[in-house]
Amino acid sequence: MIRDTSGQDRLVEVKPNRKRQMILVGAGVLVLALLVWLLPGISRLFSASASVSSSRLAFATVERGPFVRDIAAEGKVVAAVSPTLYATSGGAVTLQVHAGDTVKVGQVLATIVSPELTNKLAQEQSNADAMEVEYQRAQIDARKARGELRKAYDNARIDQQAAKREMDRNEKAFSKGAVPSMDVDRAKDSMEKAKIATQHAQADLGMDNSSLNLDIQSKKLAHERQLLLVKDLQRQVDDLNVKSPVDGQVGQLFIAERATVAKDAQLLSVIDLSALEVEMQVPESFARDLGIGMAGEISGNGHVWKGLVNAISPEVVNGQVAARLRFAGDTPKQLRQNQRLSVRVLLDHRDNVLTVQRGSFVDESGGSYAYVVREGIATKTPIRVGASSIDKVEILEGLKEGDRIVISGTDSFKSAPTVAISN
Repeated sequence: MIRDTSGQDRLVEVKPNRKRQMILVGAGVLVLALLVWLLPGISRLFSASASVSSSRLAFATVERGPFVRDIAAEGKVVAAVSPTLYATSGGAVTLQVHAGDTVKVGQVLATIVSPELTNKLAQEQSNADAMEVEYQRAQIDARKARGELRKAYDNARIDQQAAKREMDRNEKAFSKGAVPSMDVDRAKDSMEKAKIATQHAQADLGMDNSSLNLDIQSKKLAHERQLLLVKDLQRQVDDLNVKSPVDGQVGQLFIAERATVAKDAQLLSVIDLSALEVEMQVPESFARDLGIGMAGEISGNGHVWKGLVNAISPEVVNGQVAARLRFAGDTPKQLRQNQRLSVRVLLDHRDNVLTVQRGSFVDESGGSYAYVVREGIATKTPIRVGASSIDKVEILEGLKEGDRIVISGTDSFKSAPTVAISN
């Protein structure tokens, strides 16, 4: 029979390890406290509609302070006065200057040779001289005609006076019986005839004098009309000498030397360097806030100049609006045409305004809501925005100072009410 080892077994007494028990109890209490502390966050995490990594988002904090709305852009120097000169008549052009030459107002820049125009001027001048002769001849003829009419009137008056004296003599003689009554009647008839002749001579003198005046006036008007035509042709001939309208510098030459051009062809341009402006392109969204007279700053070449907006284009081209600024003081001398400068136009300046950094959330939501981040959860919150600048947006309602919001990347939220932000 095989004997077991039960006889060799011995009961061992195990003493409890107090230190180990205390460590286990402490670990259990710590885990329980951690679960209690994380429970609200865990519950919010599970309540979120989506979870997005913070690396895909951009955040900003709502602040209160000064709010400056301005437009900053690159501008180029342009001449406020830069006339382009055209050919007033067709012909061969002789240039008197070169591109870049300094010119004075009234200086001849180019000469156009137009035989047709000069010949026409000579012909019309000859016609004017002939009309002047006709006008003078009409005056002489009128004086002669007036003399003849006056002579006829004076003769008629003399005849009338003679007839009256003859009638008076016959009447006296008849009263004394010296002449028959037939002689008296004949004298009366002669008197009436002379009277009628005087009246007609007087009427002819008045009527013919008016006719002569009208003829002289007609010749005079024709001559004056011809003089106006000659004057206009003389102006056109004078314009064949193309003169500079301003003090400045020759810009671009559009033709070659001795080129034959048609009427109204471009010849050259003159730049008035004493009246320079800066042209800038403004985005359409800001152009509606831009107004004539707004203050601005123009900087370049290590200098800063004050400027004023003096012109705004009425049309939008490629999403931009052209605007021009003039220098508030004297035009700087060191600037050149088409030189690039930095331009800044101040639209608005206010203090103690609630603002946040501008981001795509304004365009994505239309400024109607923003996602406020608290304890890793982004909550969709209704807001109302005001004015916008290049880098900031004014907050009118819905947010308070210190709030942290998502300003970019909210397109991945898909308009969820809450989104968990993971690290």
